[in-house]
Amino acid sequence: MAEETTTPEVIEKPKLEAPAATAIATAGATTETPETEALAVKPKKKKIKRSVPTGQVHILATFNNTIVCFTDPKGAVLTISSAGACGFRGSKKGTAYAAQVATEKAGNQAKQQHGLSKVDVFLKGVGLGRDAAVRTLQNLNIQVETLTDVTGVPHGGVRPRKARRV
Repeated sequence: MAEETTTPEVIEKPKLEAPAATAIATAGATTETPETEALAVKPKKKKIKRSVPTGQVHILATFNNTIVCFTDPKGAVLTISSAGACGFRGSKKGTAYAAQVATEKAGNQAKQQHGLSKVDVFLKGVGLGRDAAVRTLQNLNIQVETLTDVTGVPHGGVRPRKARRV
């Protein structure tokens, strides 16, 4: 048996240079080469709107802002809103009215897009928006099944001051 050795063939692409007059005429048009066709953006798939009748609401109410997040029972975010996202600025973000507007915005989206009707509420923080957000949920005809406070509690606190020398 005789072994045949083959050498790889390199095929070079001929470079095409356009004359100056043609280059000016095609300056406005986009030229697609095989390299740019591979880099073309694929069309986005249409988002599937899933029905989530029961879910969770996580409310973070601080002194400076209130963030309301609607999730499915596993914790995947459906809609989210905050007082700052609703157009409130500065100290107005920490008010109860700002929390009410943020909850209305996120709650209406969750009802319309996902059909949310029953929620478990998880409250975190000590801000003014805690009660206002829960009241707004009830006004939106979203049934509140459980109300849980998940505010962090310090275990041992911060390090004490050094002892005073006399």
